[in-house]
Amino acid sequence: MDDESKFLYDALTAIPVSECDYGEWVKVGMALKASGYDCEVWNQWSMSDSRYHDGECEKKWKSFRRDDGVTAGTIFDMAKKRGWTYTNYEPLDWDSEIEYDGDDVPVLTKTEWKPEEDIKKFLNAVFEPEDIVGYVVSDAWLDKDEKWKPGKGVYHQKCKDILEKIDKYGSDLGYVFGDQEKEAGAWIRFNPLDGNGVENRNVTAYRYALVESDKMPIPEQDALYRRLKLPIVTLVNSGNKSLHALVRVDAKDAKEYSKRVEFLYNYIEEKGKAENVKIDRQNSNPSRLSRFPGFYRGDKRQYLVAMNIGCKSWDEWLDWTEGDTDGLPAIELSPKDSDVITDVPEELIEGVLRKGHKLLIAGASKAGKSFLLIELAIAISEGRKWLSFQCKQGKVLYVNLEIDRPSFRKRIVEIYKALGIKSKHNFYVWNLRGKSMPIDKLAPKIIRKNETEHFDAIIIDPIYKTIVGDENNASDMAAFCNQFDKIAESGASVIYCHHHSKGAQGSKKAMDRASGSGVFARDPDAQLDMIQLEMPDEIRNFVADNGATAWRLESSLREFKNIKPLNFWFRYPLHEVDEVGALDGLNADGSYPNLAKGKNGGTSVDIEKMDTVYDELSSFYGAQGIPISSFATKIGVKPDSLKKWLMPSGKFKDEYEKYKIEGSSEEYIRRKE
Repeated sequence: MDDESKFLYDALTAIPVSECDYGEWVKVGMALKASGYDCEVWNQWSMSDSRYHDGECEKKWKSFRRDDGVTAGTIFDMAKKRGWTYTNYEPLDWDSEIEYDGDDVPVLTKTEWKPEEDIKKFLNAVFEPEDIVGYVVSDAWLDKDEKWKPGKGVYHQKCKDILEKIDKYGSDLGYVFGDQEKEAGAWIRFNPLDGNGVENRNVTAYRYALVESDKMPIPEQDALYRRLKLPIVTLVNSGNKSLHALVRVDAKDAKEYSKRVEFLYNYIEEKGKAENVKIDRQNSNPSRLSRFPGFYRGDKRQYLVAMNIGCKSWDEWLDWTEGDTDGLPAIELSPKDSDVITDVPEELIEGVLRKGHKLLIAGASKAGKSFLLIELAIAISEGRKWLSFQCKQGKVLYVNLEIDRPSFRKRIVEIYKALGIKSKHNFYVWNLRGKSMPIDKLAPKIIRKNETEHFDAIIIDPIYKTIVGDENNASDMAAFCNQFDKIAESGASVIYCHHHSKGAQGSKKAMDRASGSGVFARDPDAQLDMIQLEMPDEIRNFVADNGATAWRLESSLREFKNIKPLNFWFRYPLHEVDEVGALDGLNADGSYPNLAKGKNGGTSVDIEKMDTVYDELSSFYGAQGIPISSFATKIGVKPDSLKKWLMPSGKFKDEYEKYKIEGSSEEYIRRKE
């Protein structure tokens, strides 16, 4: 970090990292990145804390964006709360010392300042040797308000001639420029002149524009100009309340100059809204005077702060602003096959969802999705299995938009009791029934909560309460889903549920069942779809709880292989995986699989699997026998067809002689002894 960067660094050193919570620590990193600093500055500051982990800063830094809304002002505010006081200071070097201004406020100064060196550096950076330079050193006057105003000054000396005089007379600048009116300071016209005057018509090259804003502290000005990558040739402390930045615009004529300066000023003010930045637009003419480094202004110094910072040219900066204003990430080189990828987020739900990713759970209305989501919230908060998926323990926020608070709390208590466990207090609930709002209003509120609470998962139930626009319009829904990305960027996995469209869903693919635009299913990193299985009476009668319902979970995953469809029961208040496979043969909406076609167009069945199927189902139904409908659907045939095949005259009587059908109103099958 160069000396000039110590404006912001001085405030940073006043903030002990050990006193910062996680949210403040992250904000410091975001502010440094937004201000144009390297990750190493944040890393070095963080290292003094006992909580420091090597590589954590670099990993988090990659997730920050320049437009996150956190600026250098955040660091200044944090420093001020800890007693730091801003003082206008010059960069330190090896010869620097600390003086005091009488109020016990330290003022940093240089003991050996060489004004002629500042002047030479400035002139060489801004002008060509043959350029005619206009400056005002002794031609100044007081107006009626007792303010110093510049006269026309000198406007016929070439740059090379001034430099030769400085080399000849050294620090005796009176021989070069004439005796200075020290109280007034000195000015210079930053664009070359024709030697015939100091009006706009006398400008011969439209190279630079002056950017000045004295409505914010100097360190914040410095941070803003660096953050916006302005193509600055020189940055000069005016000796008062502002930095004078000469920005390369390289216009071909006065008309183009005017357009570029207007764009420049508008851009800075737009990007500096958070700091309430106002650019002095009186500086927009090309013949304008700026403060000349190397001279005193009263007892203050006008000095060169920095040179050649930001982008190298107007065109390069314009390209950068286009990338900055579109809000898109930078283009990066693809990794090599030998690269070790270390920044892949860890799994929150094993084989299904990573941290910071999005999961959609879809199902029919009144399908018990909320119970399933509460079970998921508990599984994550307790670090246990959800259905058959192991969850990483973490902190959960459940945004409840639909169920009244007492009923929701009752559900949580009942589920914990049914699971036989006690809460470890990682499960938080935000009850917003009756206070629902569009997602573009809700998302920022959730993000702000997460800045201090640092949730690992945020569950939003249900999303139809927050939808903005037409549910069936792909463009509207893409904008809607982008809000979930913003929440995920705050570090938490986002889990949300949505309902199926009306009508039978069994014949559709899992990802096409959710209501509205297909964006719902295609946007998240993972989608799980739950669909009810219509149980035949034979199966229902063997279920201990006649109120139980049967379900199947199917997936569409981006990061992992799709899961094998998972069947489960819902016995209030818990969902339980069908471990014995009793539901394997059932399809959604009570439909049966299509019969396999034999060689001659007839039906066929895998005879070798009969015993396996029987063994699987008999462990569930017991010695009495297996309902024929369950057995038939398990092997992929209709019950009536199976009954005919198993008759003494049936075409498969030899193969199935060991099985018999019993019962009248409720037929079932079992092995003969």
